[in-house]
Amino acid sequence: MIKAGIIGATGYAGAELVRLLLGHKEVEIKWYGSRSYVDQAYASVYQNMFQLVDEKCLDDNMEAMADQVDVIFTATPQGLCASLVNENILNKVKIIDLSADFRIKDVNVYEKWYGIEHKAPQYIEEAVYGLCEVNREKIKQARIIANPGCYPTCSFLSIYPCVKEGLIDPNTIIIDAKSGTSGAGRGAKVDNLFCEVNENIKAYGVAGHRHTPEIEEQLSYAAGEPVLINFTPHLVPMQRGILVTAYASLKKDVTYEEVKAVYDKYYDKEYFVRVLNKDVCPQTRWVEGSNFVDVNFKIDPRTKRIIMMGAMDNLVKGAAGQAVQNMNLLFGLDEKTGLQMAPLFP
Repeated sequence: MIKAGIIGATGYAGAELVRLLLGHKEVEIKWYGSRSYVDQAYASVYQNMFQLVDEKCLDDNMEAMADQVDVIFTATPQGLCASLVNENILNKVKIIDLSADFRIKDVNVYEKWYGIEHKAPQYIEEAVYGLCEVNREKIKQARIIANPGCYPTCSFLSIYPCVKEGLIDPNTIIIDAKSGTSGAGRGAKVDNLFCEVNENIKAYGVAGHRHTPEIEEQLSYAAGEPVLINFTPHLVPMQRGILVTAYASLKKDVTYEEVKAVYDKYYDKEYFVRVLNKDVCPQTRWVEGSNFVDVNFKIDPRTKRIIMMGAMDNLVKGAAGQAVQNMNLLFGLDEKTGLQMAPLFP
């Protein structure tokens, strides 16, 4: 039985981790960490856990946690994991960090975009970017896994086959993305109040969203050359879900069958990436509550561009589900274990 600890268990991603791990036959949660609710019953924070979780919230003492668990999930804001991790801890446990602390390999880029000093740059190179569909074998050997961001996961998986096979000019990529309000976290913010979000849609982080360098870095690895993109996220009035619509110029004339063969080449054996049938556009409802990413594409011969689309649940494949998928690989389990739930509907 894998013993797990969660720092940030009362945030939205942390709560989703709790939900998934409670249904995982190989895991026991030993530590519900939450700086804001220390000594308060976890089920009093999330009443849906009444009679399912009897434990109280503990602090974020990673040193003490490392003596009691096999894996630590850090579902926290940027900076915390890097400020806590050290060699003594890493010699005892695996760490799966859901923040951005170890996703970006250039510490200067991280500090520029996130506006904070990195407290553990010595572990950046060692950390493995935890996108199972690309780094599966590296993940199995890792001590630190950088769980990818939600927008980067959906954006990258939607675009990856076309970039990898050189079908598009990667420096013409424009990504239009939309997310539900849970992507902003559980902290109280005026912009996320019901009256601000309901019956409204808005762009934010225009030309400066923090996920931009993460998407660019991963696409650069795929392209084998530096990639610059335009990335514009939007907030939409729903609780969860991400929809990505990306555009790029084709390098040559291609048929639907040729592009479909490229997507199948990379995703035909990937359980959690579903390439939809021709002309079916992804919808967030079809993946809600699941670890699936639905992707598809449409060729526009008039403009010689391709439109690449993806939909996923930002709290599952975009955070907690992907973290569990990574944990399964780390501990030699089938990566689908605990994640084979069907999407919610309606």
